[in-house]
This record gives sequence, structure tokens and C-alpha cells, in this order.
Amino acid sequence: MTDWKETAGMVIVIGAGAAGMMAAGRAAEAGARVLLLEKTERPGKKILVSGKTRCNLTNTRELPEFIPMYGAAGSFLRAAFHRFFREDLLVLLRRYGVETKAERGGRIFPVSDRATDVVEAFRRYLDEHGVELVTRQRVLSLVRREGAVTGVMTAGGTLPADAVIVAAGGATWPATGSTGDGFELARGVGHRIEKLRPALVPLVVRETVLAKSLQGVNLRNIRLTAFRGIPGDFDPAFIPDRDVGRGTGGRKARRPVIESRCGEMMMTHFGIGGPVTLLMSLAVVKALEEGPVSVALDLKPALDYRQLRARLQRDLDAHGKRQCRGILAGLLPRKFVTPLAAQAGIPPDKPANQVTAAERDRLVTVLKSLCFEITSSLPMATAIVTAGGVSLPEVDPRTMASRLATGLYFCGEVLDVDADTGGFNLQAAFSTGWVAGESAAAYAARRHGHAPPNPELFLS
Repeated sequence: MTDWKETAGMVIVIGAGAAGMMAAGRAAEAGARVLLLEKTERPGKKILVSGKTRCNLTNTRELPEFIPMYGAAGSFLRAAFHRFFREDLLVLLRRYGVETKAERGGRIFPVSDRATDVVEAFRRYLDEHGVELVTRQRVLSLVRREGAVTGVMTAGGTLPADAVIVAAGGATWPATGSTGDGFELARGVGHRIEKLRPALVPLVVRETVLAKSLQGVNLRNIRLTAFRGIPGDFDPAFIPDRDVGRGTGGRKARRPVIESRCGEMMMTHFGIGGPVTLLMSLAVVKALEEGPVSVALDLKPALDYRQLRARLQRDLDAHGKRQCRGILAGLLPRKFVTPLAAQAGIPPDKPANQVTAAERDRLVTVLKSLCFEITSSLPMATAIVTAGGVSLPEVDPRTMASRLATGLYFCGEVLDVDADTGGFNLQAAFSTGWVAGESAAAYAARRHGHAPPNPELFLS
């Protein structure tokens, strides 16, 4: 009897990142012969640097709370998540030796805290199912004949295939191989590429002197609010008392507010960074295309204006002979003291008992709404994730198949899918990769006139 593999269809996967390795492994596991092409010298390079080299794999949130983290793209991912979700991923990793743990915010990491263990697990997955991995092999274009993709063109010539999966990543972190190749491949066969923007990226401010004076300060439990307009035009009364924006339970911002979140951030020599900034960055980048954008930093979100005014007045009364800088040191990181006093127009060495009511109120306003105008984000190459990509209406969410060319599939960051930090982007890559691999294997099998070994796994 002829061995299945001898007559199986050929699937070529372009890109050996998270989505590509998953797609290749699943296609081979489902019975296809698989060739995985990676243009760099080794697979999984972006996995290796993800989560600060610890690899934040996924998140403990349940599906109804997971979907909103992707904004409008969440509904597209629903079918893929129903086919392959968090528990399926963790079982797969455990099969190849990776135990996991959950940390703050539901983030799931390898117990070892080593992204290298995740890459090695996928290498074992690929090897077990006979995937042929070829590195330093860049794909120049897709080969299309009579409406179907029938192979790929490389510098060494044409490689025929029954199905091709594009998993070439986005356009961020180019050192990992993500240089936008997948977008050009898709565009070459007629796909629309939604505008590319940096996501999860630090922001540059106009007030560089102030930013440099605060460089290196990490701030916890603050509220950052992005709004349309310049600082002088903003009324702090618009700052919401709860988080608004993507992934915040459906709460929407009210103009001129764009997004508002509590959490941690960091001051840099060029502006602002850290977790809260990254989460809000895409919304800010989009808003900048329409006009000026600024941010207001509430350093004391647990206190309203009245409470903070009373707290400050008590400190001024209790320590009348102390300099103003000493009073502020009880409220702020030391590096913030002099710059904030200057913002409020108060000499830092002024005795507390000489601070006027007007000066006190200005100080309260600065503490509750220290404003910076945003001029830009850092460049695309420095962003963690690419927003934009292959237009989702042109891809079947049940199979990840192109609606424009048969035999073509997409998965991972090449799609117009992005999410907040916390493991959501990698889960989308793994889930879409699984579905693309499974679907491409089924299509390749049908091309050879027989069903795959486990036909009940596949959509008709």
C-alpha cells in the first residue's frame, strides 16, 4: 500500500516565526508534505525577543474578554479561536517539554522564563512531523496560474506547491526578519494592504527639555489620558475616572479624549514609554493623522481635585518652615520635584508657609494634568507590533484562505490584526497559524484527489 506521505500534497510556508512554525507543523501533522522557508539564518527570531526574551505566550482571559483586545479585528479571529485557543496551545507546548505559568495581568510565560525553550519546542514539533526547514531563503514572489497560487519564486528558481501559506510577519523589528515582505507578496496577487502603522510603540513629545529632566523615572499607578488638541486648549475636567479605549470593556472615550488608562509608564529623553503608553500608542498614532494630539498625566488618580487640594494644604500647614521641594518630595519621585514646581510657577526653595492659594491650586492642576504634546511615535522599526496588513474581508476567517486566489493562505502579523500587550498578539499568531496549516493541508489533499488522513478535522 502506498504511504500517505508519498502522495500527499505539497504545502510551502513562508516565514518561520510563531505563525509560520505553527502552520508548518500543523500542516505536516495533518498529512501534507511541508517546506518551510525562512529568509534569516534561524527560525523563531521574533519569539526569542518577545516578552523581554521570556516569551509572553498567551493570556488567561476567557474568550469573551479576549476578543475585545483586538478591536474591530476581534470578530475575524473568533472562528480561529474556537478551533485552536489557549488550552490547545499549552497542551501542545507541554507535549514538547514546555511547562507554563500565569503572572500578573493573566500573562502566561514558560516556567523557565526562556523564549529559547519555546522555539526548541516548535523545532521538535516540526522535526517529529517531517517538516523540511530551509533558512536563508527569501521568497521574491508568488506564482499564480489561472486564479490559483501554484508555487513561489526564489532567487534559486521556482518551487511548485499545491498550497502556499504566507506567514512572513509585519514590518517591525526588522532584525528578526520582519521587513514587510509578506505585504508585497500579497499585494502582488491583488490583495489590499490596509495602512501600516506602528503599534505598541513609545511616543515623542514636543516638550523635550522637560522630558529630558524627567528621563528614567518609572511611574506606577498613574493615569495617562490622550486627547485631541494642544495642552493649552484642554480642560482637565474631561479626564475620565475610569479606563476608556480598546479592550476596556466596551467603554468608549468622549471627545476630545482618545483613550485613558491607569497603570505604569516611564519618562524618556524623547518623551514617554512604558506599558500604559504602549497600549495607547496606536490610537494616538491614528489620531495624529487628523490633527494635534496631547497627553495629560495624572500623578495622583486616587485623589480628586478637592482631596488633593486638602492633602497639599495640610502638608503646607504642618511644615510651614520647610521648603516647597520638601513638601513635594512626599508626593512625587525626587526627580519630578523641581520640574513640577517650575511648571506651577513656584520656586522650589520657597517656604511652605509662603505658598499662596493660587500657587497651591496651580500645583494641584499640574499634579492632576501634567501635559505634553505628542509630535510622533518612534519609527516603525522600533514598534513591537505592526498594525495594518492584508485586508480581512479578503480572507476567509474559517480557513485563513485568500478569497482572491485559491491555494493561498495567510496567518500571523501579515494580517490586519493587532492587539494590546499581554500575550494576545502571539495567541492570534498561533491560532491563525494552526487554522491556516490545517486548511492548506486539506486543500492540498483534495488537489491530489483524496481526503486527508483525518478528514473530520477540516472544513469542507
